[in-house]
Amino acid sequence: MIYGLTYLGVIHTLISLVAVFAAVLAFVSDKAIVPSSALGRTYIWTTVFTCLTGFGIYQHGGFGKPHVLGIITLLVLGLAWLADRRKFGARSPAVSTVSYSLTFLFHMIPAVTETSTRLPLGAPLLPNAEAPELKTVTGLLFLLFLIGVTLQLRRLKKGAAAGLAAAA
Repeated sequence: MIYGLTYLGVIHTLISLVAVFAAVLAFVSDKAIVPSSALGRTYIWTTVFTCLTGFGIYQHGGFGKPHVLGIITLLVLGLAWLADRRKFGARSPAVSTVSYSLTFLFHMIPAVTETSTRLPLGAPLLPNAEAPELKTVTGLLFLLFLIGVTLQLRRLKKGAAAGLAAAA
C-alpha cells in the first residue's frame, strides 16, 4: 500500500489526475471540454478509465457511493456522446457542454473527499467522508459548476447568434 492506497487505487488516482489536469487545461484554453480536441479526448478516456478502475476499489467496504458516482459519470458521458452526435437537435451543443462539465464536478467531489481525509499523512484535515465540512465544500463546488456552466452556455448562445448573423 502507498499512502493507504492499494496498487489499483494508485493507478486509479494517477489516471484521475490526468483527467482533471486535461479538463483544467481544456477549460483554460477552450473554455469547455471539447470532445474533438486532444485535451477533450484525453479527458473523456481517462474519465472512463477512472470510473472502470474505481469499480475494483472497495476500501470502504462493498459497493457504495463512489461506485454509484462512477456509474452516473459513465451515464452522463453517454449522454454527452449522444449530444455530440446531434441526437438532441439544436440543444445538442448545450447538452454536451453541461454533461462534460458535470462529469468534471463528479471528479472533484471524490478528489476533495479523498484528499481531505488522507492528507496530511497521519493527521488528515477531516476524520472521514461524512464530515460536515465536505457538504459545504460540495455545495461550493456545485455553485462553481453552475457559474461555469452558465458562462459556457452564454458563450454558446453568443456563438450561435454570431453564426446566424453571419449567415444572413
